[in-house]
Amino acid sequence: RERPQNCPCVVRMALTTLPISPRSLCFDKDVFMKENFDVDQFVAECRRRVSLETLREDLEVYYKLLRSAMIELINKDYADFVNLSTNLVGMDKAINNLSVPLGQLREEVMTVRTAMDTAVLEIENRLAARAAIRDKKACLQRLMNITTSVEKIEKILDIQDQGQGDGERELTGQLIERVATEFNQLQFYVTQSKGLPLVEKIRPRIAAITTTLQHSLETSFLEGLRTSNREVLRQCLRTYATIDKIKDAEALFRQTIVRPYMEEVITEQALTSPQGLKGLYSRVLDFIPAHCKPLREVTTGLLTSSAQGEVVRGYDFLVNAVWPEVVGGLEKRTPSIFAPGNPSMFHQKYLTSMKFLDAFELECGSQASVKRLRSHPCYNTFMTKWSLPVYYQIRFQEIGGTLETSLMTPFSNAPDKTLFQLNAPYTLWQCLAKCWAQDIYLSPLCHRFWKLTLQLLSRYGTWVREVREKEISNREADQNGQVSTMTTTTTTTSMTYTSSTSATTSAPTSVASTPGAPSQGSTPTSPPVTMTQIVCLVTDSDTIVDKLEEFFSSAIQPKVAAIGVKNTDVLTDALGESKQLISQELPGFGDYILQQIAEHCVVNLKPANDIPRLYRRTNREVPSKASSYVSATVKPLQMFLDEHAVIISSTRRSHWIVNILKVITERYYSVTDDILTAVKKMEDSLKRLKKLRKGDSGNSSSAGGVSDDDKIRLQLVLDVKQFGEEIQDLSVPLDAISSYKQLLELVESAQTAATQSQ
Repeated sequence: RERPQNCPCVVRMALTTLPISPRSLCFDKDVFMKENFDVDQFVAECRRRVSLETLREDLEVYYKLLRSAMIELINKDYADFVNLSTNLVGMDKAINNLSVPLGQLREEVMTVRTAMDTAVLEIENRLAARAAIRDKKACLQRLMNITTSVEKIEKILDIQDQGQGDGERELTGQLIERVATEFNQLQFYVTQSKGLPLVEKIRPRIAAITTTLQHSLETSFLEGLRTSNREVLRQCLRTYATIDKIKDAEALFRQTIVRPYMEEVITEQALTSPQGLKGLYSRVLDFIPAHCKPLREVTTGLLTSSAQGEVVRGYDFLVNAVWPEVVGGLEKRTPSIFAPGNPSMFHQKYLTSMKFLDAFELECGSQASVKRLRSHPCYNTFMTKWSLPVYYQIRFQEIGGTLETSLMTPFSNAPDKTLFQLNAPYTLWQCLAKCWAQDIYLSPLCHRFWKLTLQLLSRYGTWVREVREKEISNREADQNGQVSTMTTTTTTTSMTYTSSTSATTSAPTSVASTPGAPSQGSTPTSPPVTMTQIVCLVTDSDTIVDKLEEFFSSAIQPKVAAIGVKNTDVLTDALGESKQLISQELPGFGDYILQQIAEHCVVNLKPANDIPRLYRRTNREVPSKASSYVSATVKPLQMFLDEHAVIISSTRRSHWIVNILKVITERYYSVTDDILTAVKKMEDSLKRLKKLRKGDSGNSSSAGGVSDDDKIRLQLVLDVKQFGEEIQDLSVPLDAISSYKQLLELVESAQTAATQSQ
């Protein structure tokens, strides 16, 4: 017989007879021997590595190799190929001689096989019959056991007249356990024989036995509770567990003991008592040691007296009997404690209830019991009755509304100026404190109050940005478009800036800028914001930014840690973004303040332009002191600092002083440079004129021979040095004002150059 082409042996033989191919080929020779070889796939894979020309050349090399190997194989076994027909002579006769004995052997094997199949079938039928008989026998035995157990129990219970309980008697002690054990076996047999006619016929008698046994158990159980007899309770609970009626025992305790007590304790009248809800919960907890102590001793083994007897496991009367009745009573008879209408009362009642819940969990006595309590449906019912989202919405409106109200009059004075000067920052800080106050905060709402904290900071930051844009940026644009006049008289009122638009933060400027046309539906115009109010806004905002980290560490982080959050990096990052939202707007206010103060100071530099006129051809004495305009130039800055000394922080004070003085000094340098340039030009012009006239003096000199131009330069030197003294009087080192050194070098170099030229 020919061997199939896909036979593993053929494949292995072919693989071993394949010639060894060069390693330089772009393909594996074994791929041609795979059963799922596909030409298209082979070409596609090879094209990814080499070109088609290279593939063709490699295939030609391998083809020549295979052809050479085939010729070599034929030459090796050539003699066998030639003698193949000679070796097959007489093969047909040998095959015919073997066919007859093989046919006889086949018939004998088939006969034996038929006989074996018949024997096996007969054995299987007999085994099936035996199994059926065994099942019927077992069923019959169960029915007999059922009948025996029923009769035995009826005899013990003294039940007569086919299930009628007229003659039944009470059971106590070990007799109950004996009946319970027998009843448990009866229940097992009945379950195994369910649906049989005898079982259905005897079921009324079983029901009578069940009723009698339960009645006896209930009577004995209640008697044990009344007398606190641990042994009786132990026997009853053990019996309930034997007949798989643990839930019935817990339900009996709930109905007969727990419910009457809770109906008396949990009432609306109890809430009106002096102790209120706290007293109600206290009386509920008093029930546990007063009425549950014997049961806990018998079922938990945690109390010392339980060591006197066996512990009956599987019961949890606190979770399955007491707790459901407490929750049901609170839900039905005192629903007012769950009402969130009065948030303060709701907060107080919620905390009191959570303390009661913690105390109740401590009474459970074990972690397993606490887990059963928390997974109980009544536990979830109790927790969902507290409308925490509604409470939060009320607090949200209360806290958020307070901040929004304060933003209507944000620049009014704060009630307490200990930390803040303005009403808006003060109210914001009060709102932040309220979010985490003991009489408002609730741990289940921690994430919501954190969100509210960020919302409050964001709202304040948005308001600060609106003030900067609408109260400063727009007014700066208006002032740049007008011709502003500045007076040398500097008073406190001169620092009040006004706007031609007079629009509120919510009204568009186009409505107020139309002269003579009444604006329909426009809001009343807001009063101008004073420089003091801007300064207070900046300092109060600085205070908020500086205090936030401390507030987070002292007020927020402990409460967040209490709910199990250990990594607070995300929270601090969010708080940092809120701080950045506020602090990024403050430089705009600072620049405006610097600009306003600097302009009030620089306007007093105008008298410096009159110095040449005062000394040229006037025959005045050589100057010995600084001009009055120097002190007048620094006076607005000094007045500003004196007026806001209490408000401005030391950091802001030094920053503002240095930057204002830089602006003044740069402007002073420009004015002085212009004066010296004009003086130099005039001096050169007079010298040229003097050369032309030769003998006529071009400059009028004083008695000391000092020219008018020298007097002017000397006066400028005195003024600049006095300006340096004024800077030092403001507690600012001269090195901090880089432009002052350039200014001093300018006047001194001009004076030196003039002296050398003479």
